[in-house]
Amino acid sequence: MKFSSRSIFIIGSITLTIVIDQISKIVVRAYIDPREVIPVLGSYFTLHNVENKGAFLGMGSDLNEPLRIILLLILPILVLGFVLRYIVKDKTLDKWSLFAFSAIIGGGIANVFDRIAFGSVTDFFFIKLTDTLRTGIFNMADLFVTTGMTILIIVSLKKNKNK
Repeated sequence: MKFSSRSIFIIGSITLTIVIDQISKIVVRAYIDPREVIPVLGSYFTLHNVENKGAFLGMGSDLNEPLRIILLLILPILVLGFVLRYIVKDKTLDKWSLFAFSAIIGGGIANVFDRIAFGSVTDFFFIKLTDTLRTGIFNMADLFVTTGMTILIIVSLKKNKNK
């Protein structure tokens, strides 16, 4: 089977995001105790080890088990499959869009894998610029998904501006 450079780019980007995410979580689980807070840049950027049974910022962690399985495993797998099918079929996508979609898919796969393998997702980054300007605790997969979405918005705005 011969792969095109486009297919290799997609597979490589997805694989790289999964590998980076999984390695970072392995390191966090091995070296940061649960509930430990490690300052990286004072109190502005800290590392934690939190197991999140829900989705973004713990949303859905209180759902009953069948609903959690549907909303946090089955639905994301279906959506990721549709997005992958879309980027494979749409040959007009530029490299930035391909990377963005691949980062979203890779991040999504990484977090779904954690839910299947561990029953939760390991989160560890926390940014707090002020008491009101701060993030929730997140991981590399979340960062890849957010970065992918940001790139897609920028690409879309540039395309609309050029029209």
